Amino acid sequence: MNASELVLASGAATRDDLERIRRERGTVPTEWAELCTALAEAGIASETQILDAVGRVCSLRTLHSIPDEMLDPTLVEDIPLEWAREHLILPVRMDGSAVGVLVADPTRTDAAHDISVVLGVEAEPILAPAQIVRKGIERCYLRRERRPADIAGPAESGRQPEERVGTDILSTPREAPVTQMANLILLNAVRAGASDIHIQPAEGRLRVRYRIDGVLYEQESPPREMEAALVSRLKIMAGLDIAERRLPQDGTARIRVGERELDIRVSCVPVAEGERVVLRILHRDAVLLPLDSLGMPPDIVGTFRNLLHEPQGAIWVTGPTGSGKTTTLYAAMQELDCAHKNVMTIEDPVEYRLPDIAQMSVRPKIGLTFAAGLRHILRQDPDVILVGETRDTETAEIAVRASLTGHLVLSTLHTTDAPGAIIRLMDMGVPPYMLSAAVMAVIAQRLVRRLCVECREPHQLPEELTGQIPGMQRLKTARTYRAVGCDGCLEGYRGRTGIFEFMTVTEELRELIRQGVDHSTLWQAARKAGMKTLLEDGLDKVADGTTDVQELLRCIGYKFAAL
Repeated sequence: MNASELVLASGAATRDDLERIRRERGTVPTEWAELCTALAEAGIASETQILDAVGRVCSLRTLHSIPDEMLDPTLVEDIPLEWAREHLILPVRMDGSAVGVLVADPTRTDAAHDISVVLGVEAEPILAPAQIVRKGIERCYLRRERRPADIAGPAESGRQPEERVGTDILSTPREAPVTQMANLILLNAVRAGASDIHIQPAEGRLRVRYRIDGVLYEQESPPREMEAALVSRLKIMAGLDIAERRLPQDGTARIRVGERELDIRVSCVPVAEGERVVLRILHRDAVLLPLDSLGMPPDIVGTFRNLLHEPQGAIWVTGPTGSGKTTTLYAAMQELDCAHKNVMTIEDPVEYRLPDIAQMSVRPKIGLTFAAGLRHILRQDPDVILVGETRDTETAEIAVRASLTGHLVLSTLHTTDAPGAIIRLMDMGVPPYMLSAAVMAVIAQRLVRRLCVECREPHQLPEELTGQIPGMQRLKTARTYRAVGCDGCLEGYRGRTGIFEFMTVTEELRELIRQGVDHSTLWQAARKAGMKTLLEDGLDKVADGTTDVQELLRCIGYKFAAL
């Protein structure tokens, strides 16, 4: 049966419905996907309703979602990705052992026979909406394991053809070996959830490491003879000069992994053994975290939310690189009433796209610095301004003045604790009287790895450790755990959460800031006003089993913890 006959036989549409489509469109589509679209746009039936009706008539099973356990990468090893995408067909594992074939077009159920021949098993055709099958294909092929040793062939050298923007790294079977190698390194990093890729020449080998949850993990090394070609390939992707090997270079590349787009920041520096390349992976369409899921204690979340509804003032988020400052600011931006407020950002670069918010990237080469961009933003009648980083005196002064003239300003700084942000801004040259009037709060934060709940085990802390660090004595009576490690985690950890130090600027603190007091005096006053330190928040997370003491101390340092 063709598409229209199948729809009529299933009862999903009538001849009058098809005649109506003919009048509106001039013809009745003969292709299944086009006919489903026409029926849906006419309000007659959705694709899911049509497939359910066809399934009942033809005695075929239908699926509206694909659980992870159904996806088996071994079933697609001999099926080209392009073919699966073109025909929207995917073999899946049913009930643990049986094989089914997801088909988006019920007029093509004979494709299940083709898959059966390829796999050597009898496969049952199963109907599923096109979008479900498409996403299932991306998820399944992303799981395929490939190793550098699997890529054979001579390494090319010299300049290769220009890469088109957004090439899909899932699909590289016909590419040259060095291109396959570069895409494999990127694909495995995305699969592992890595934030950075380090490629560095070492004695006798080419070292590759992924930063996962803040820690570098060694990966299988590509052949050393591919070094020059691999570095050249990555440079070409980032638009860099492959002939320049003496000077550092920075650039950006864009790739696709199925339907997801990612930006890659590429940094190349010359070292004694060759060139070292570090790639930062930026998920442009990453899911943004809500404020409640960052790991902030409920009382801090409540106070932070209240401050975000203030009409003016400044809030700084501090911490080292990679401590989650941008994630916290983006979570805060989602709390704003963007429908009735003009919210603008200036960042380096724009890492995540936020709906209903105007985002600007700095471009120092053409004079668009944070300070210059901030001046232009102030002419755009903003209500809320996010400054990606307060790097210099000029940016700091403009941000503070903006917060005093009717704008809510959020920004970041690199300091070890919350009171240190005030001292850093003073050192930049911002007058203390302006800071005392502008700053509403400072948040210092770090990211600690979460213990894997599947393999963590109870652990009594040694006496010398609890006696060495102030505040750790209370863990003597708590049920603490330690990392063990299993197949589902990395060295006993899975994912990360934040630990926070939230300093609200009270009237007493405002007076001390106006006087220009030193860090120690400000820190003591903040503690007296109720500020919980990073160590104390971290110990709370150790006590409830979220993390362990070793990870907490790795994150904040023994010297910092002993203060």
